[in-house]
Amino acid sequence: MSSKFTCVRLTIDGEKFELLVRPDQALNYKMGKQIELSQVIGIEEIFSDAAKGLRVSEEKLQKFFRTTDFYKVAEIILKKGELQLTLEQRRKLIDEKKKAIISILSKNFVDPRTNTPHPPTRYEQALEEVHVSIDPFRSPEEQLQNIVEALRPILPLKSQNLILKINIPSKYSSKSIGLLKSFGKFLKEQWLPDGSYVVELEIPVGLHSSLVEKVGSLTKGEAEITIVARK
Repeated sequence: MSSKFTCVRLTIDGEKFELLVRPDQALNYKMGKQIELSQVIGIEEIFSDAAKGLRVSEEKLQKFFRTTDFYKVAEIILKKGELQLTLEQRRKLIDEKKKAIISILSKNFVDPRTNTPHPPTRYEQALEEVHVSIDPFRSPEEQLQNIVEALRPILPLKSQNLILKINIPSKYSSKSIGLLKSFGKFLKEQWLPDGSYVVELEIPVGLHSSLVEKVGSLTKGEAEITIVARK
């Protein structure tokens, strides 16, 4: 494999499909930037093992993608597959996410002993101490809940919280649960006869606008979100 390229890997029913791409262009594509697919592709081949040069047969492409058109298959792999980041890319993305997470923590949490924010350097030290994993592709808001839980044993944290009542229409309900759990704590949940999903969720107040934006995007604006209480 050329050092100029990196790999995007998609696994379907145990079968691996790999695509060689240009690292920076592929990352921009995965991050949602408008870029021509032809600028992303490194080699116009679909591999089962790119390192060994093993190509996928047209029969297998037809079976799993229902097409043998290279660019249609490549688009699916790019959108759904896992991009193998270069070390430099991974360090840069994780550093950016870490700074954004620390910014959110500083704005929304205080030390309950003093009711003042912890300094950013203390958050940096604490994140290193707990060895929390930061996902370079997920938003800081989606990762905050897990990070707060990891930090609390060594760093006292208190925030003003909101309790929200969220009604998700049935066609989006199953896709929404993971997103909602990443933002906060479930207090109540209920499936209604029409298949819609209602949940009471407790979140830090600073995540409210981000949650509204992401739930609105996922549900095409059809979800109902109401503030029930402040804590």
